[in-house]
Amino acid sequence: MTTLPPAAVLDVLPTRDRPTPACDPAVVVGHTPLAPAIHRLVLSAPRVAATAQAGQFVMLSVPQAAGELIQLPRPMAVHRRRPGGDIEVVYNVQGRGTEALSRVRPGDSLLVTGPLGRGFDLPATAGPLLAIGRGIGVCSFMTLVEDASAAGVPSTVVLSARTDDRVIGRSDCAELGAEALAVTDLDGTSAVEALDRRLAARFADRAPGLVVVCGSHRLTALAMTLARRWRVPLQVSVEAHMACGLGYCHGCALPRPADPGREGPLVCFDGPVFAVQGSPGAPA
Repeated sequence: MTTLPPAAVLDVLPTRDRPTPACDPAVVVGHTPLAPAIHRLVLSAPRVAATAQAGQFVMLSVPQAAGELIQLPRPMAVHRRRPGGDIEVVYNVQGRGTEALSRVRPGDSLLVTGPLGRGFDLPATAGPLLAIGRGIGVCSFMTLVEDASAAGVPSTVVLSARTDDRVIGRSDCAELGAEALAVTDLDGTSAVEALDRRLAARFADRAPGLVVVCGSHRLTALAMTLARRWRVPLQVSVEAHMACGLGYCHGCALPRPADPGREGPLVCFDGPVFAVQGSPGAPA
């Protein structure tokens, strides 16, 4: 589960209509490696592709034919929505479920439930979008970059990774006309101080209208600093282990620092996108 900076208190974004999730078999259209242990999976899922809001996710059930029996589905951010009815997810092979998922082939069928959760809220007059992602955390907000592109809103996207061969999202940004800032640990460009200076210079003339972030404790802390400096809204997409994705099991509740005796919001239902408390536009 994502570890948030201690100062990050999250609020549920204002209620808006969400599409009714479907539970459909989805045929694997493509499955390719993007980086060491990272794969892009393309699925034919017309109902999800047509209705998913930016930042929502799906639950993927791994077929038994792909390996051993994997009983629980895996939550995956909808990385891209295609007009022809395909969706893309990008995942990192980390355990039994994703290792079995890595063995599915084009023509196989997976059960997909979604779209699920509460997505990003892009204000109509927000101005430029700044999206900051680490590793496959980038995949949580690429659909927001899609929406910004369609609305004529310019986007700057920070693609952070340990090494250059693990940077995710360059081709997506190029396709969508977004400015991609690839930064890595290897050359020091992903260091918080270096990235802070770079973004301060990039937005010296005009601050972004919205900052979004996913995938890193330190980058979330940086995003909080930037949002306060610029006095702009900040939204964070939270990653969590989930058993159902529908709000039934309550296994993904966030802690509430101000009230440790009360269950916090559910990442699957109240999130995965939350407003950071104290940033402009966050619920009062």
